[in-house]
Amino acid sequence: MKISLNWIREFTNIKCTTDELVRKIGAQLGEVEEVIDLGERYKNIVIAKVISCEKHPNADKLSVCKIDDGKVTRGIKRDSNGYVQVVCGAPNVRKNLLVAWIPPKSIVPSSFENEKFVLEVREIRGVRSNGMLASASELAINDDHDGILVLDKKAKPGDLFANVYQLNDTIIDIENKMFTHRPDCFGILGVAREIAGIQNIAFKSPDWYLKELDEWELERGLLPLEVMNKSPKLVPRFMAVVMRDVVIAKSPIMVQSFLSRVGIKPINNIVDITNFTMVLTGQPMHAYDYDKVHALSKKTTTLIARNAKKGEEVKVLGGKTVTLEDNAIVIATDKTVIGIGGVIGAENTEVDNETTSIILECANFDMYSIRRTSMKYGLFTDAVTRFNKGQSPLQNDNILAYAVTWIKKLAGGGIAGPLHDIRHMHQPENSASLYESILVAGEFIEKKLGVMLGDAYIKKLLENVEFSITKKGRLMSVTAPFWRTDIAIPEDVVEEVGRLRGLDTLPMVLARRSSEPPSTNSALALQAAIRTILSGAGANEVLTYTFVHGDLLSKVGQSAKAAYRLTNAISPDLQYYRLGITPSLLQKVKPNLRADYPRIHDEFAIYEINKISTKQATDAEGLPEESTHLALVFAASDKTAKQKYTGSAFFMARHYLAHLLSSLSKEMLDIMPLAEYAINKKLPQYMQPYDINRSGVLLVKNKAVGVVGEFQQTASRSLKLPDYCAGFEVEIDKLPSDSMQTYRALAKYPRVQQDITLRTKSSVPLIALEQAVWNALETNPKNKPSTHIEACNVMDIYQAEGAAGYKNVTFRLWLRNNERTLTTDESNSLLEKVASYARIQVGAQRV
Repeated sequence: MKISLNWIREFTNIKCTTDELVRKIGAQLGEVEEVIDLGERYKNIVIAKVISCEKHPNADKLSVCKIDDGKVTRGIKRDSNGYVQVVCGAPNVRKNLLVAWIPPKSIVPSSFENEKFVLEVREIRGVRSNGMLASASELAINDDHDGILVLDKKAKPGDLFANVYQLNDTIIDIENKMFTHRPDCFGILGVAREIAGIQNIAFKSPDWYLKELDEWELERGLLPLEVMNKSPKLVPRFMAVVMRDVVIAKSPIMVQSFLSRVGIKPINNIVDITNFTMVLTGQPMHAYDYDKVHALSKKTTTLIARNAKKGEEVKVLGGKTVTLEDNAIVIATDKTVIGIGGVIGAENTEVDNETTSIILECANFDMYSIRRTSMKYGLFTDAVTRFNKGQSPLQNDNILAYAVTWIKKLAGGGIAGPLHDIRHMHQPENSASLYESILVAGEFIEKKLGVMLGDAYIKKLLENVEFSITKKGRLMSVTAPFWRTDIAIPEDVVEEVGRLRGLDTLPMVLARRSSEPPSTNSALALQAAIRTILSGAGANEVLTYTFVHGDLLSKVGQSAKAAYRLTNAISPDLQYYRLGITPSLLQKVKPNLRADYPRIHDEFAIYEINKISTKQATDAEGLPEESTHLALVFAASDKTAKQKYTGSAFFMARHYLAHLLSSLSKEMLDIMPLAEYAINKKLPQYMQPYDINRSGVLLVKNKAVGVVGEFQQTASRSLKLPDYCAGFEVEIDKLPSDSMQTYRALAKYPRVQQDITLRTKSSVPLIALEQAVWNALETNPKNKPSTHIEACNVMDIYQAEGAAGYKNVTFRLWLRNNERTLTTDESNSLLEKVASYARIQVGAQRV
């Protein structure tokens, strides 16, 4: 955001030096990126009068001019009358013109930011020329270089060009992001108010910005216009007025100069007025050629704000053709699009030299919609910069009236229709603001800032920037002005007071705090415990991207339709918010098995704790909900698996899971075969990578909280996984709240180790048999019987030749009695009880 200090001075005094002001702006308003001494560029340029203009003797398109500079420039060769000779090639040069003369040894202003071009005395076709008569382009006023700039203000020869056009100016460029929550500061008026405030000067906005809008009278013949707003949620306010008999011309040099010095290119008087008003107030506007809009309408001239229709095309100013999606706001007639609302106008209704009637639009648009549209189509305009900060809709009427007044002055014409004002914004009753008044105590502000200020001083600071303050007992009722869309809660008032006083002036004292330790965050404590347990078991934690490629989702059987897709992904490989952590870990298996530096990784367990989100999981407001998951994958190369492991990789994954859960609590989660669970339930997306016939669902009170098992063959082939590979994924947010290990005194009596082998049909799931063993002694961590199973591991699964349909499963049990040492008879009795319970539950026989 570039600001001109001369423009600021039209609204407030600047009491300090430029250096001090820059420091205060940086400390109390926004980061200063650059300070430009504009006067340095124009310091030697003087106003001269063309005394004579004769044809060059040796060139048809050149003129030899004698100019009067009031004899203020030294070191220049003059004729007997004191005039200076200049050769000029401009077609519009003639006698008696007032022009800007750049003397020799001066830098051409337009070259100042690049390679500086210094003029010298030189002969042009045999005639001596001293400097040059400058065009508007060379003076960095506009892009017109077809002729010299003819001055439009009263001046006398010898006056400094910079003095006449207020170019002894300083431009301060403030970083835009500092004003993200301050839309009013994207206008000179708003910045002037803040500069007054940080200098402790009372600011008064111009009357035209504050007064109630009078009824407008018809000043010219009526030009009919029908205005509609078909997107009220995205267009809170939509205003328009018709003007006729305007004359398109160049704006006054002063207007063009103020626009160009803050980075706006002058076009013509109508467009320049809309831009001048935008730079002054922060409110963008747009002017349409009425006759062109009429030609693009059916019968009555129409102006409609609506959502785009998918596939609509519009050629915007600058020549780019945009194919629209249905979430963009457009301005249209009843036949076609004539602009992208709040972003850019279309070429088909552009104001040009043939325009005689205009439609002046002043609207307010949803900031988030403008930001999405700008990013999607790559359209970054000055209007977007301001609209995507959230301009106040309460200023539109006065700003529109201000622009109309200037158009009458600079382009003639008059109002040719009623004022159209369609309002859909919420505003509290009897309020001049977007928010209700805020009740806040001076003590509250002082406590937050850590400094004594007094109510009178706080009141003055806020009233300096046009807040309304009234006392209500010991409280202050603070009403923000209508342009402040960022003041909603008492803490906003605290921030405002602190900033206006100067946050750098607050005492540097450490805040008092209690020595009482903070309460433990159970979720973070659980995650820390998981990391400790799994790392101690030899697993390695990894951290992968939260976003994945759609191809990965396809490979593991997950649906891309269930995932949130990024429209502006930072990489083509990171398009979707992942639906589970397991696929990200599976991607890391092959690269790690193949790695041979610094050593070969022929077997490993990797795990990750992170967030996932799906379209199916939303909160009460329909917003995405994230859940915290833990996933682990164990993999071994085919050679290593053959040498070290027997049986299925499922048991290794389950072993890690059992070790984790037993370390966190004594309760083992219930496990149901995934195929059985899938009969009546739809599997969550994070379970999709797992083989339905070689995996189990983890249950807490019959609700699924995770999955453990091996992976689908399609996923294994696609990701080139080894045969010995399995894992698990758990929703750790849904684990029992008491699953954190707490302190437990060491047992006084020894535990007894016993093995038991049970013979069952092959069709009986191992999970069901193991559950029967655990339940035989009514294991319950909260109310444990005196004699209980402390641990249970599967040691062996054996199926003898010729014993088709049956299997033997050996369990190793650790038995303990909390009151005494178990005897051999008691241990054998307990094993009989286990065998009996297993026989009843799953038909098992003890071998």
